[in-house]
Amino acid sequence: MPAPLPPFSHETATQKVRLAEDGWNSRDPQRVSLVYTPDSQWRNRAEFVTGRAEIVAFLTRKWAKELDYRLIKELWAFTGNRIAVRFAYEWHDDSNNWFRSYGNENWEFDAEGLMQRRFACINDLPIKESDRKFHWPLGRRPDDHPGLSDLGL
Repeated sequence: MPAPLPPFSHETATQKVRLAEDGWNSRDPQRVSLVYTPDSQWRNRAEFVTGRAEIVAFLTRKWAKELDYRLIKELWAFTGNRIAVRFAYEWHDDSNNWFRSYGNENWEFDAEGLMQRRFACINDLPIKESDRKFHWPLGRRPDDHPGLSDLGL
């Protein structure tokens, strides 16, 4: 059961954001899908995804293309059962072209704390490998690694 549950406080919304970041940094589509309702609705860029099976398929495609993916999320706003976040992630393609993708997400949760709606807007910025800012081993971002605001992003 995903915790914390709505209605969110600043502390519980911040926890929820970090849990989401940790899940996505696992790059495990099946694990990530379990924090969404079985009929969850997404808009990710121009793609519309409904339900856990489509989420798994989407994330499998995403992480096959976006190699060495590392993500940082930051709480932007919250109220009741909704959270808004901003994020950035770094990745490279199979030709070793690096990108930093910036975006915002709006999330809506059910009473059990599962995300039932996710709307994401994302822009990709080509960067040089030497301009990367996210330097930790693949997986969870260490607690002492700077966040977006600390990095000036």
